[in-house]
Amino acid sequence: MKNNKKKMKPGIKIVIVIGIVILGLFVMWFSLTGPVKMGNKENIEVEIKTGTSRSAIGNTLKEKKVIRSAFMFKVYTVIVPTDHLKAGTYLFNQNMSLREVVSELEKGSNYNPDLVVLTLKEGKRITDYAKLIADKTNNSYDSVINVFKDREYTKELINKYWFLTDKILDKNIYYPLEGYLFPDTYHFENKDVEVKEIIDKVLEETDNKLSEYRDELSKDPHYYMTMASVVELEGTNTTNRKMIVGIFKNRMSSGMNMGSDVTTYYALQKSMNQDLASSEFLVDNPYNTRSVNMIGKMPVGPICSSSLSSIDASLHPTDSDYLFFVADKHGNIYYTRTNAEHDKKVAEIKEKGDWIW
Repeated sequence: MKNNKKKMKPGIKIVIVIGIVILGLFVMWFSLTGPVKMGNKENIEVEIKTGTSRSAIGNTLKEKKVIRSAFMFKVYTVIVPTDHLKAGTYLFNQNMSLREVVSELEKGSNYNPDLVVLTLKEGKRITDYAKLIADKTNNSYDSVINVFKDREYTKELINKYWFLTDKILDKNIYYPLEGYLFPDTYHFENKDVEVKEIIDKVLEETDNKLSEYRDELSKDPHYYMTMASVVELEGTNTTNRKMIVGIFKNRMSSGMNMGSDVTTYYALQKSMNQDLASSEFLVDNPYNTRSVNMIGKMPVGPICSSSLSSIDASLHPTDSDYLFFVADKHGNIYYTRTNAEHDKKVAEIKEKGDWIW
């Protein structure tokens, strides 16, 4: 009986074997040169000392789990044209491919292990920033606060920055620069940085960020920055902040006080997560807009640093006939026209268990 199966020619077998080998090499190449762990961007500090061989660099990177294979690192730097790999301290992560790691080594490190990073957050006070600076630098809390309170230094800054006016020198203002330090992340060479250097760098960024609003803000920077600081804490987004600014303006023009609880907290220098007694809400203080002596008046100055959202809201309020607003614990804000409607809405929120306190 004849066997009809055709035998594969030796040449074809060789081609197939070679193809499989090549495919395998490609798979191995892409596997061993890819990231150790996709998505993991946690910093890994690696020091490459002067005179370290490429082989030793590969071993170090493998030990630090920055690359998959020290052998592949050596192969890669031979096959792919590679410049001199520079010594230094680097920050890598497991989301980087071998190509990206080698590229960084070619460029050289600009990482400074002594670098001080200060992140100033929206809605925070000068006292919060002073604590942060004291924690991150070699300046004490008291020395930082003393610079913030220095009126002569403040006068120098007023002459330098257009958005700082003589209004911040009011004797009732706790910290003249409150509300004028733009919230952002700032970098400094080391812990020996001086407080005035920090302040100047932050104010430069404030100048940069406020430049697009300069024509409008210049009419009365202190008014707008003060209003912005209040709605920063009262609202959650630009839309409701614009509505709240409009309500504050309605209240003051109607012979009412602003009635903002957040100004009471600042007046008493208490944290927003603390409870206040009824008598404290009525304390006579130029910051406290709940006080009977603050009818038709703004706080004497800003009560925190504001986002651009709040600054925009202070400049462009929404017109309405509302006089009251209240928020629930979910951040929803309700607007009403009369005190009776306001009290009813508060009762509804409490009945649902959504009262913020």
